[in-house]
Amino acid sequence: MARMHSNGKGSSGSKKPDSTAPSAWSNSDKKEVEKLIVELSNAGYSNASIGTILRDRYAVPNVRLVMGERISKILLRNDITTSYPEDMMNLMRRALGLIDHLNNNSKDLHNRRQLSLCESKIRRLSRYYKRNGTLPDSWTYKRDQLRLMVE
Repeated sequence: MARMHSNGKGSSGSKKPDSTAPSAWSNSDKKEVEKLIVELSNAGYSNASIGTILRDRYAVPNVRLVMGERISKILLRNDITTSYPEDMMNLMRRALGLIDHLNNNSKDLHNRRQLSLCESKIRRLSRYYKRNGTLPDSWTYKRDQLRLMVE
């Protein structure tokens, strides 16, 4: 699949192995893995960070194979939610960094374009989350309120 704002195809890179069952050497105790996920989430880690920590420290290469569902679904089942989805929050943090950079470097045209591309991704993602009911229909992206949303 082609990249959104560039000419690259993006075909190279590592891929997960196609497997339907967890490895024999991995930790496959469902209750223990769920307890670890809830503890790490309460400690302030994001979903992606939780998956990386489980992989590196606790020998759980793929939570989905062990639990049968994603980390976000497990957290939702345990009533642990965030105000914004993780991917959207990462884009908003990136936009905030670009805005701060452009306040100090007003002639940086390359980063001004990157900011507009980042903001278009945020708006596109917000339409998706409004359709799915994750965000309220009245939510809009406003550059002047971005710092309040991220912090």
